[in-house]
Amino acid sequence: MKLGIEPHIHPDAKVVQTEMGRYVTIGQGCEISESKIGDYSYCSGHNEIIYADIGKFASIAAAARINPGQHPLYARVAQNHFTYRCAQYGFGENDEAFFDWRRQNSAVIGNDVWIGYNAVVMGGVTIGDGAAIGAMAVVTRDVEPYEIVVGIPARHLKYRFPQEIIQKIQASRWWDWTHEELRERLDEIRDLHAFCQKYGG
Repeated sequence: MKLGIEPHIHPDAKVVQTEMGRYVTIGQGCEISESKIGDYSYCSGHNEIIYADIGKFASIAAAARINPGQHPLYARVAQNHFTYRCAQYGFGENDEAFFDWRRQNSAVIGNDVWIGYNAVVMGGVTIGDGAAIGAMAVVTRDVEPYEIVVGIPARHLKYRFPQEIIQKIQASRWWDWTHEELRERLDEIRDLHAFCQKYGG
C-alpha cells in the first residue's frame, strides 16, 4: 500500500467529523469521532478515539483507546447514561451540556508519540512530543515530552533521551518539515547524534 495526500481509511472503519492530514492511515475496525489527526499518523486497527487532537507522526497501536467514555461519578445520583442519553429512553432531549463537557476535556497527543497496544489515554490528558505509552497502560495524567510511561495507572519509567538531546530534537521541529525534506534527510533522522549536531540549534 502506497500512501498519499488523501488519508487511507479501511472500509470497515467509522470516521465521523474528523479532520485528517496527509499520509494518514486508519486501520480496520477503528471508530473515530470529532477529532483531529495530523500528517503521517496512523491507527493500527480497532482503535476508539473521540474528542482528541492528535499531532503528526503519531503511532497508535491496535486496540488503543483515546478519551473513552467517562461517567458522571460525583455530580449525579446515577452514573448510568440514561441521565445524558435521555432520548434513547424516551426521557426527552439528550443532555448536551454533558457532551460539551467531554469535548472541553479532549485528549491532546503531541507529535511522534507512540501509544502501545491496548493502552488507554483518558480525557483531559496531554501527551508531549516524542513520548511513548507502554502496552496496556492507563494514562490519567499529563506525560512530558519524550517520557516513557507504563502501567495502571501509567507511571514514569524513564526518558527516551537525556534532556540536552530532547531539547535539540524539539528545537529542530522536524515534524514540520516538508515531504521532500523528510525524504532528503532520512539518513540523518536515522542517526541521532548526526541529526542533533546538524539540526539541534
